[in-house]
Amino acid sequence: MNNIVAIVGRPNVGKSTFFNRLIQRREAIVDSVSGVTRDRNYGKSEWNGKEFSVIDTGGYIKGSDDIFEAEIRKQVELAIDEADAIVFLVDVEEGITPMDNEVAKLLRKVTKPVLLVVNKVDNAKREQDAFEFYNLGLGEYVTMSGMSGSGTGEVLDKIVEILPELPEVEEATEELPRFAVVGRPNAGKSSFINALIGEDRFVVTDIAGTTRDAIDTKYNRFGFEFNLVDTAGIRRKAKVKEDLEFYSVMRSVRAIEHSDVCILVIDATRGFEGQDQSIFWLAEKNRKGIVILVNKWDLVEKDTMTTVQYEKKIREEIAPFTDVPILFVSALTKQRLLKALETAVEVYENRKQRIATSKFNDTMLPIIEHNPPPAIKGKYIKIKYCMQLPTPVPQFVFFANLPQYIKDPYKRYVENKLREIYNFEGVPIEIYFRQK
Repeated sequence: MNNIVAIVGRPNVGKSTFFNRLIQRREAIVDSVSGVTRDRNYGKSEWNGKEFSVIDTGGYIKGSDDIFEAEIRKQVELAIDEADAIVFLVDVEEGITPMDNEVAKLLRKVTKPVLLVVNKVDNAKREQDAFEFYNLGLGEYVTMSGMSGSGTGEVLDKIVEILPELPEVEEATEELPRFAVVGRPNAGKSSFINALIGEDRFVVTDIAGTTRDAIDTKYNRFGFEFNLVDTAGIRRKAKVKEDLEFYSVMRSVRAIEHSDVCILVIDATRGFEGQDQSIFWLAEKNRKGIVILVNKWDLVEKDTMTTVQYEKKIREEIAPFTDVPILFVSALTKQRLLKALETAVEVYENRKQRIATSKFNDTMLPIIEHNPPPAIKGKYIKIKYCMQLPTPVPQFVFFANLPQYIKDPYKRYVENKLREIYNFEGVPIEIYFRQK
């Protein structure tokens, strides 16, 4: 479970550069998601053994200067609501602007940790100029230069220092699967959950969830038992009405990180839109199981081909990770809801499966021998041994004499073969080639 750090500040203070610096500290565990909105603005960062998620609120501003004020205000309020710590970025070249004062006014009321970072400080003169920012009334600040990277270490030290201690998650004795219901606003998440839980509230116990508001509901019906991480019914504040895109991504980040399987609900009447794709890739990057539910299917005009065409279109959008169950449901008429649950449970089981090393070698090595990686510069690549790693999500390592020469297409070939033989439907898997 990770803390969420939000970066706020007015346009052009260098939020994106700073964000990129944060998430590239450790290439190995960091991968930003292209197109969470138009910008890359969700990523993971790690410093001194502490991992946290970073959200750059900058990519969400649209429109001209006159609406910037309202937009920034909205972002700051959202960050205050959703993040565990806030980094407020200001620009030493510009000094304190009226907009900085506005943001500071909002942040002074906050009980959450706020770190003031003065950017573009790359010489002693600017170090002097930074004193002015004490006037924002936010106490101590840290200086850095996003462009050259100087000072980034100090900023990270400070972030890690102010992050709140996360509560120990009670390990359930039976360790129930956790399913997060995610999707754009109005796709029908609430209706789906209500249809599942129905009027039989007695089978439901609300556990105070992973945050103040994503509620875990223990679900036990029709022979299924799991925790439902519900992001749907969360306080919809009036002020968030307009910026639903940012809002639902922010919500989904938390729900996805805390789940085993994500049930992505999309609105059949609107298609698989950019926002749905963002949430899908967010789940894929976090290596969660995924089930796609096309909801409101009862409202779509059908001929015999519709489901086939619709499904094909979605698979094109989510390529290369196309081994994902897609179900057509209606929360309203309760059509195929049980099937949806069954599928989520199957995906959970797929994600948990472990393949014995000897069996894995017996199966995969003949396939590889039959179709080895292409030779490079007259050098033949031999793969002698393979195994599944003991990680919570499926990862496989293949030991080769020249792993550096194995290219992506071959990696995909191996993954496809693996998926043909073993059932990893709905589960992202990772394949590594290493020196033997």
